[in-house]
Amino acid sequence: MHPYGVREVEKLLRLPRSTIQGLIKAGFVSPARGPRKTWLFSFQDLIVLRTAQALAAAKVPAKRITRSLKELRRHLPETMPLSGLSISAVGERVVVKDGGSRWQADSGQYLLAFEGDPANGSLSVIERNEPRPPETAEDWFDRGLTLESENAAAAREAYERAIAAAPALLNAHLNLGWLLHEAGRLAEAESVYRRALTACGSDPLLFYNLGVLLEDMGRKSEALEAYERALHRNPQLADCHYNLALLCEELDKPTKAIRHMAQYRRLVAAKSD
Repeated sequence: MHPYGVREVEKLLRLPRSTIQGLIKAGFVSPARGPRKTWLFSFQDLIVLRTAQALAAAKVPAKRITRSLKELRRHLPETMPLSGLSISAVGERVVVKDGGSRWQADSGQYLLAFEGDPANGSLSVIERNEPRPPETAEDWFDRGLTLESENAAAAREAYERAIAAAPALLNAHLNLGWLLHEAGRLAEAESVYRRALTACGSDPLLFYNLGVLLEDMGRKSEALEAYERALHRNPQLADCHYNLALLCEELDKPTKAIRHMAQYRRLVAAKSD
């Protein structure tokens, strides 16, 4: 199976680039390098990335995640079997089904289940445990994560319920805003981000997402301000420097454009060392 670039991983796994970079930095995956030192992810990397993100969201200790993923990765096939592959938690064991065979990967009751579809290159997350009605904000958030790839409308509703139960749950705001943005419901997405800034504080990712949204709405000056606010709170957001550089060039601010593009390149170079 061909390697996946960062954009493909973002689309397949619905993970922001900052999360992917964080999982790489934490050592959960070590993608190969392609032309111009771009990251190239294998099928195994996709499984590990999504599992790591799900376990981290469930507040599983980092050491336990690393230990479980190391053993899981060692047994994963290099490519997608034609019969499909699923990984599920059975009691305290992680069981992998590859075609007609089943084998235990590691003890890890928190591991979620994954399925890959070789027909369309999709990768989705499913719960193998008996379903139970969501009760807490975290339950609704997890339900949203599970539903994103198969039912965006239901995922949005789950995130809305999570926010209603816990208005300061930042990731629920981020995911809901992103889903609304992707669905073309731009005004609603902006409302989500604006409310989140009040409920969750001035988080840099909120300002970054808001900047991307405002750009798509044609509100360039407001987008520029949002990007600058994001970088004021976190100067290490490489993608934000990149977007801001292009926007400054478009708005005839060449000095700022050069400065932010240079900073973007420094950050990317530092991560590749």
